[in-house]
Amino acid sequence: MPSDPSVPLTREERLAAKLRENLRRRKTQARALSAEEAAQQNNTPRNEESEKGA
Repeated sequence: MPSDPSVPLTREERLAAKLRENLRRRKTQARALSAEEAAQQNNTPRNEESEKGA
């Protein structure tokens, strides 16, 4: 990849950069979703037997 920003990137370099950007974004979204699900599981009561027995 050329270090001079005035040199246009090739199609392959542009696509590779977009793929890396997309992968980073998807990883960030997955981490956020995973953290949100974990938080919801921690806030949900786990003792289901007490609800059934009453």
